[in-house]
Amino acid sequence: MDLFFQQLINGLVLGSIYSLVALGITLIYGIMQLPNFAHGHLYMLGAYLTLFMITLYGFAYWPAVLVSVAALVLVGMLLERIVFRPLRSAPHINSMIAAVGVMLFIEATARALWGSDYRRLETPYDDVIHLFGVTITEQRLIVVAAAVLLMVGLHLFLKRTVIGATIEAMAQNREGAFLVGINANRVSLLTFAIASGLAAAAASLAAPLNLVYPSMGAMVNLKAFVIIVLGGMGSIPGAVLGGYILGLAESLSGTYISSEYKDLVAFLILVLILTVKPTGLLAKEAR
Repeated sequence: MDLFFQQLINGLVLGSIYSLVALGITLIYGIMQLPNFAHGHLYMLGAYLTLFMITLYGFAYWPAVLVSVAALVLVGMLLERIVFRPLRSAPHINSMIAAVGVMLFIEATARALWGSDYRRLETPYDDVIHLFGVTITEQRLIVVAAAVLLMVGLHLFLKRTVIGATIEAMAQNREGAFLVGINANRVSLLTFAIASGLAAAAASLAAPLNLVYPSMGAMVNLKAFVIIVLGGMGSIPGAVLGGYILGLAESLSGTYISSEYKDLVAFLILVLILTVKPTGLLAKEAR
């Protein structure tokens, strides 16, 4: 039984990271109807920035995380302004092709600048805590706690602030939002900033648990898209729920079936949800 609870904890850690990444993708999709294929590679950039801030410039862990988040917020805003905004009136396929182009550009740039080596980020929070027969490191606890804080913060921002209300209004009814004078440019810019910041936060939290390398964003990206299909395209609660379902499914299947098939679980879930409920578990109502 201890093994089962241990894997539940591991699944919660994994699900926390997945949820943060999927939230960014679903926010952008909700506002711009754009599946941002480059989002996983922004996650990779966030991990590298945190790594280099600590190893090259001697930053402590949390200041390095803040620098990484701030830098990715800026990168996200630049992408929206330079790449995606000019394509807003173009056929939808153009934005999707642009997203793939950005994805390839970011990965190629990372390989050219930093090589293809796998790097490890040491954590200052490596003490182990034993609780009711379950073992967990401080870093894993930090991942879960920080992810919950970020999700609660995002929820309060969207529900309790005027700017957040404009984002929700545009996601729920784009034409209605335009009619009441909501500035679409400002909302999409802010959405890219928040989504990219969440990707950097997730990467910075996960980097001490995983290796850092140029293609690390690809698999995270694929799983994030599985999550938003599972939870419902454009649904914020669906992204959170889907992230934790996938994290728990991977953790438990890796233990009780085989770790070799862990990644396969994501795609089995995708096939299952597309067959049984193609709109996702918490799909938004049709607009």
